Amino acid sequence: MNAGHGLAGVRQLAQSSRVLLLIPIVLIVVITMVDQLVPEDVHLGPLLVIAPAITASFAGPWLTGLIGFLTVGAQAYIGWHFGVLFSRNVLVQILALAVLSALIVFFCIMRERHQRQLAQLRSVAEAAQHGLLWPLPERMGPFRIACLYLAAADEAQIGGDLYAATRIPGGVRIMIGDVRGKGLSAIGESALLLGAFREAAHRHATLPDLAATLEQSVTRYLADFEPPAEAGERFATTLLLELPDDDPTIRMISCGHPPPLLLSPGNALTVPTLHPAPPLGITQTGPDGYTIDVASFEPGDTLLLYTDGVIEARAPDGRFYPFETRTAQWNKAGPESLLHHIQRDLSAHTRGRLNDDAALVALHREPGTHRHHGSVIHSSGYGHASST
Repeated sequence: MNAGHGLAGVRQLAQSSRVLLLIPIVLIVVITMVDQLVPEDVHLGPLLVIAPAITASFAGPWLTGLIGFLTVGAQAYIGWHFGVLFSRNVLVQILALAVLSALIVFFCIMRERHQRQLAQLRSVAEAAQHGLLWPLPERMGPFRIACLYLAAADEAQIGGDLYAATRIPGGVRIMIGDVRGKGLSAIGESALLLGAFREAAHRHATLPDLAATLEQSVTRYLADFEPPAEAGERFATTLLLELPDDDPTIRMISCGHPPPLLLSPGNALTVPTLHPAPPLGITQTGPDGYTIDVASFEPGDTLLLYTDGVIEARAPDGRFYPFETRTAQWNKAGPESLLHHIQRDLSAHTRGRLNDDAALVALHREPGTHRHHGSVIHSSGYGHASST
């Protein structure tokens, strides 16, 4: 389906270029005809250079070269019509048009070369970003999952926000986090935290042990790579959750991260984190420094995890996005539909511009244990979504 849309876009672009090609051709014809009607001391031939200059704005070097050739031919025709084709003035005008047309064609060639290089770099960057932030499965055990990522940086698909999930015996463990910074500059810390979670989530029996291991990984990374000028200023807020398959509860540890939102039929409330811990990278904390908070998560409920890029998003007049109020009206929607509603509403609130990266993960508990891979919603350059 995406390939069909791509081919349709190419065909539409080609048709548009052919229509636009009429403009320089008409200009050449009009200037040539008018030049023969005005007094002999008025010379409009030099204006013909407008035609290849306009063509270069929407066409490639071949079409631009063709229009340049027609331009030189039109100038030669004007000289022949008045019987002064081989006069010094006309020959200079023809040479000047030929040189200017050649320069415009050279510009088109260089522009296309840079566009190809940019496309290659963009494809490599997209592959690297997809490799870092793996798509989550649509279903894990009794949970339906949907994800939304909104990157603040242009051309970026991920940045300082992150999420990951994995199956463990009898349940699911999920992490959502936000490293200091945004956009591509924060990818290093994101990669570290994601890798540490994927490696440690299966090895530790309890969430406090997992949180302590992540703290150690972040601390070691900062000790090796943190710039001296930013000592003590780099950290990562993280929310770790464990969702048992057969027990309708949430077990979670918040390391300075916003609490999740629980949507149930007819209700929407923030799940309190009664024992918050400092963000990762702030203090050396062992397993004893983390306390698990437990809350109810009944079948039919939807748990919404998010980063502060959502709740701190501002309208042009400075108003914060009323996240809990707006989300409550969609408490009966499925995970994917819920995130699509939030994306459209958030885009309308901010007029399509985010000041920080934002990520959301929606989990819906329902009966069933089958699992298959599905889609994750990604947005580049905020305001545009795609399915993987």
